[in-house]
Amino acid sequence: MALAWTHRARLSANGVNVSTPTGCAVSKNSRAAVDRRIFPPTVRVEIKALACELPSRRGLPLARWSLAELRREAVEQGLVAQISGTTLWRWLSEDALRPWRHRCWIFPRDPAFAAKAGRILDLYQRRWENKALGPRDYVLCADEKTSIQARRRKHPSLPPRPGRPIYVEHEYSRAGAWAYIAAWDVHRAVIFGRCEPKTGKAAFDRLVDDVMSQEPYRSARRGTAPGS
Repeated sequence: MALAWTHRARLSANGVNVSTPTGCAVSKNSRAAVDRRIFPPTVRVEIKALACELPSRRGLPLARWSLAELRREAVEQGLVAQISGTTLWRWLSEDALRPWRHRCWIFPRDPAFAAKAGRILDLYQRRWENKALGPRDYVLCADEKTSIQARRRKHPSLPPRPGRPIYVEHEYSRAGAWAYIAAWDVHRAVIFGRCEPKTGKAAFDRLVDDVMSQEPYRSARRGTAPGS
Protein backbone atom coordinates (compact mmCIF):
# COMPACT_ATOMS: atom_id res chain seq x y z
CA MET A 1 0.00 0.00 0.00
CA ALA A 2 1.12 3.56 -0.71
CA LEU A 3 -0.27 6.94 0.28
CA ALA A 4 -0.67 9.85 -2.10
CA TRP A 5 -1.15 13.15 -0.23
CA THR A 6 -1.71 16.77 -1.08
CA HIS A 7 -1.46 19.49 1.56
CA ARG A 8 -3.18 22.84 2.20
CA ALA A 9 -1.38 25.95 0.95
CA ARG A 10 1.41 23.93 -0.68
CA LEU A 11 2.17 22.80 -4.21
CA SER A 12 0.99 19.36 -5.13
CA ALA A 13 3.22 17.05 -7.12
CA ASN A 14 1.91 18.53 -10.36
CA GLY A 15 2.75 22.08 -9.29
CA VAL A 16 -0.89 23.18 -8.75
CA ASN A 17 -2.07 24.89 -5.54
CA VAL A 18 -4.54 22.84 -3.53
CA SER A 19 -6.86 24.18 -0.85
CA THR A 20 -7.94 21.07 1.01
CA PRO A 21 -5.95 18.13 2.34
CA THR A 22 -6.80 14.78 0.83
CA GLY A 23 -5.42 11.33 1.32
CA CYS A 24 -6.07 7.96 -0.25
CA ALA A 25 -4.63 4.48 0.06
CA VAL A 26 -3.43 3.16 -3.29
CA SER A 27 -2.70 -0.43 -4.30
CA LYS A 28 -0.25 -1.35 -6.99
CA ASN A 29 -3.08 -2.12 -9.38
CA SER A 30 -4.49 1.40 -9.12
CA ARG A 31 -1.29 3.42 -9.35
CA ALA A 32 -2.07 4.49 -12.90
CA ALA A 33 -5.44 5.84 -11.80
CA VAL A 34 -3.82 7.77 -8.96
CA ASP A 35 -1.28 9.20 -11.40
CA ARG A 36 -4.10 10.52 -13.53
CA ARG A 37 -5.67 12.24 -10.52
CA ILE A 38 -2.41 13.78 -9.28
CA PHE A 39 -0.66 14.60 -12.58
CA PRO A 40 -2.51 16.11 -15.55
CA PRO A 41 -1.87 14.50 -18.94
CA THR A 42 0.21 17.48 -20.07
CA VAL A 43 2.82 16.69 -17.42
CA ARG A 44 3.30 13.19 -18.78
CA VAL A 45 3.66 14.55 -22.30
CA GLU A 46 6.21 17.18 -21.25
CA ILE A 47 8.33 14.71 -19.30
CA LYS A 48 8.30 12.17 -22.13
CA ALA A 49 9.30 14.95 -24.52
CA LEU A 50 12.15 15.83 -22.16
CA ALA A 51 13.29 12.19 -22.14
CA CYS A 52 13.47 12.30 -25.95
CA GLU A 53 15.83 15.30 -25.93
CA LEU A 54 19.60 15.18 -25.74
CA PRO A 55 20.79 16.54 -22.36
CA SER A 56 23.22 18.85 -24.18
CA ARG A 57 20.26 20.81 -25.54
CA ARG A 58 19.46 21.68 -21.97
CA GLY A 59 23.01 22.82 -21.32
CA LEU A 60 23.83 19.75 -19.23
CA PRO A 61 27.22 17.98 -19.40
CA LEU A 62 25.59 14.58 -19.83
CA ALA A 63 25.97 12.06 -22.64
CA ARG A 64 22.48 10.65 -21.97
CA TRP A 65 19.76 10.79 -19.36
CA SER A 66 19.77 8.58 -16.31
CA LEU A 67 16.51 8.14 -14.45
CA ALA A 68 17.83 10.22 -11.53
CA GLU A 69 19.07 13.04 -13.80
CA LEU A 70 15.80 13.08 -15.74
CA ARG A 71 13.84 13.29 -12.50
CA ARG A 72 16.05 16.11 -11.22
CA GLU A 73 15.72 18.08 -14.47
CA ALA A 74 11.92 17.72 -14.50
CA VAL A 75 11.80 19.26 -11.02
CA GLU A 76 14.30 22.02 -11.83
CA GLN A 77 12.42 22.93 -15.01
CA GLY A 78 9.21 23.26 -13.00
CA LEU A 79 7.39 20.48 -14.79
CA VAL A 80 6.57 18.93 -11.41
CA ALA A 81 7.16 19.91 -7.82
CA GLN A 82 8.11 16.34 -7.00
CA ILE A 83 7.88 12.91 -8.58
CA SER A 84 9.16 9.49 -7.61
CA GLY A 85 11.60 7.56 -9.72
CA THR A 86 9.13 4.65 -9.84
CA THR A 87 6.40 6.83 -11.32
CA LEU A 88 8.78 8.31 -13.85
CA TRP A 89 10.06 4.89 -14.86
CA ARG A 90 6.48 3.63 -15.24
CA TRP A 91 5.56 6.53 -17.52
CA LEU A 92 8.56 5.99 -19.75
CA SER A 93 7.91 2.25 -19.91
CA GLU A 94 4.47 2.92 -21.35
CA ASP A 95 6.17 4.09 -24.56
CA ALA A 96 9.26 1.86 -24.29
CA LEU A 97 11.48 4.88 -23.59
CA ARG A 98 14.86 4.10 -22.07
CA PRO A 99 17.02 7.19 -22.61
CA TRP A 100 19.82 5.79 -20.43
CA ARG A 101 20.49 3.07 -23.01
CA HIS A 102 22.56 3.75 -26.12
CA ARG A 103 23.71 2.07 -29.30
CA CYS A 104 26.75 3.03 -31.34
CA TRP A 105 26.42 3.97 -34.99
CA ILE A 106 28.52 5.61 -37.71
CA PHE A 107 27.32 8.84 -39.27
CA PRO A 108 27.81 8.55 -43.07
CA ARG A 109 30.26 11.21 -44.29
CA ASP A 110 30.82 10.07 -47.87
CA PRO A 111 28.66 12.15 -50.29
CA ALA A 112 28.36 9.03 -52.48
CA PHE A 113 27.34 6.84 -49.55
CA ALA A 114 23.82 6.11 -50.85
CA ALA A 115 25.07 4.93 -54.26
CA LYS A 116 27.81 2.76 -52.76
CA ALA A 117 25.55 1.28 -50.11
CA GLY A 118 22.86 0.65 -52.71
CA ARG A 119 25.13 -1.70 -54.66
CA ILE A 120 25.87 -3.72 -51.54
CA LEU A 121 22.22 -3.84 -50.49
CA ASP A 122 21.30 -5.03 -53.99
CA LEU A 123 23.77 -7.88 -53.65
CA TYR A 124 22.27 -8.82 -50.30
CA GLN A 125 18.92 -9.00 -52.13
CA ARG A 126 20.56 -11.22 -54.79
CA ARG A 127 20.58 -8.56 -57.50
CA TRP A 128 23.46 -7.06 -59.50
CA GLU A 129 23.15 -4.33 -62.14
CA ASN A 130 19.37 -4.65 -62.06
CA LYS A 131 19.47 -8.37 -62.75
CA ALA A 132 18.70 -11.27 -60.43
CA LEU A 133 21.62 -13.47 -59.45
CA GLY A 134 21.59 -17.06 -60.59
CA PRO A 135 21.77 -20.19 -58.43
CA ARG A 136 25.53 -20.43 -58.99
CA ASP A 137 26.25 -16.81 -58.07
CA TYR A 138 27.64 -16.26 -54.56
CA VAL A 139 28.04 -13.08 -52.55
CA LEU A 140 30.97 -12.88 -50.13
CA CYS A 141 31.46 -10.02 -47.70
CA ALA A 142 34.98 -9.57 -46.29
CA ASP A 143 36.19 -7.58 -43.30
CA GLU A 144 39.01 -7.47 -40.79
CA LYS A 145 39.49 -6.96 -37.06
CA THR A 146 42.88 -5.51 -36.32
CA SER A 147 45.09 -5.61 -33.24
CA ILE A 148 43.36 -8.29 -31.20
CA GLN A 149 45.35 -8.45 -27.98
CA ALA A 150 46.39 -11.95 -26.95
CA ARG A 151 46.56 -12.04 -23.15
CA ARG A 152 47.78 -14.74 -20.82
CA ARG A 153 46.59 -14.75 -17.20
CA LYS A 154 49.44 -14.85 -14.69
CA HIS A 155 47.47 -17.14 -12.37
CA PRO A 156 44.88 -19.81 -13.19
CA SER A 157 41.20 -19.05 -12.73
CA LEU A 158 39.40 -20.73 -9.84
CA PRO A 159 36.29 -22.80 -10.65
CA PRO A 160 32.88 -21.85 -9.25
CA ARG A 161 31.60 -23.11 -5.93
CA PRO A 162 28.12 -23.10 -4.42
CA GLY A 163 27.22 -19.45 -3.89
CA ARG A 164 30.45 -18.22 -5.56
CA PRO A 165 31.20 -17.38 -9.21
CA ILE A 166 34.37 -18.15 -11.13
CA TYR A 167 37.34 -16.16 -9.85
CA VAL A 168 39.46 -14.68 -12.66
CA GLU A 169 42.82 -13.15 -11.83
CA HIS A 170 43.00 -9.59 -13.20
CA GLU A 171 46.75 -9.57 -13.84
CA TYR A 172 47.92 -10.75 -17.24
CA SER A 173 50.91 -10.65 -19.56
CA ARG A 174 50.69 -9.59 -23.20
CA ALA A 175 51.30 -12.30 -25.77
CA GLY A 176 51.30 -10.13 -28.89
CA ALA A 177 48.57 -8.88 -31.21
CA TRP A 178 46.82 -10.58 -34.10
CA ALA A 179 44.55 -9.51 -36.93
CA TYR A 180 41.46 -11.54 -37.78
CA ILE A 181 40.20 -11.40 -41.34
CA ALA A 182 37.06 -13.17 -42.45
CA ALA A 183 34.75 -13.70 -45.41
CA TRP A 184 31.02 -14.27 -44.94
CA ASP A 185 28.79 -16.00 -47.46
CA VAL A 186 25.78 -13.74 -47.19
CA HIS A 187 23.16 -16.19 -48.42
CA ARG A 188 24.56 -19.51 -47.21
CA ALA A 189 25.49 -18.28 -43.72
CA VAL A 190 29.02 -19.70 -43.93
CA ILE A 191 32.06 -17.90 -42.51
CA PHE A 192 35.73 -18.32 -43.37
CA GLY A 193 38.35 -16.72 -41.15
CA ARG A 194 42.03 -16.74 -40.41
CA CYS A 195 44.43 -15.04 -37.99
CA GLU A 196 47.34 -13.07 -39.42
CA PRO A 197 50.21 -11.20 -37.73
CA LYS A 198 49.19 -8.11 -39.73
CA THR A 199 46.70 -7.06 -42.36
CA GLY A 200 47.45 -6.18 -45.97
CA LYS A 201 47.10 -7.41 -49.52
CA ALA A 202 49.09 -10.60 -48.91
CA ALA A 203 46.95 -11.57 -45.91
CA PHE A 204 43.76 -10.84 -47.84
CA ASP A 205 44.97 -12.89 -50.82
CA ARG A 206 45.50 -15.86 -48.51
CA LEU A 207 41.91 -15.54 -47.30
CA VAL A 208 40.67 -15.42 -50.91
CA ASP A 209 42.71 -18.54 -51.72
CA ASP A 210 41.18 -20.34 -48.72
CA VAL A 211 37.67 -19.55 -49.91
CA MET A 212 38.06 -20.03 -53.66
CA SER A 213 39.83 -23.38 -53.26
CA GLN A 214 36.62 -24.87 -51.85
CA GLU A 215 33.36 -25.89 -53.45
CA PRO A 216 30.98 -24.48 -54.51
CA TYR A 217 33.08 -21.34 -54.99
CA ARG A 218 35.82 -23.08 -56.95
CA SER A 219 33.40 -23.94 -59.76
CA ALA A 220 31.08 -20.95 -59.34
CA ARG A 221 30.28 -18.89 -62.43
CA ARG A 222 30.84 -15.65 -60.57
CA GLY A 223 31.65 -14.47 -57.06
CA THR A 224 31.09 -10.91 -55.85
CA ALA A 225 32.67 -9.65 -52.63
CA PRO A 226 31.34 -6.26 -51.46
CA GLY A 227 33.60 -4.51 -48.96
CA SER A 228 32.03 -3.44 -45.68
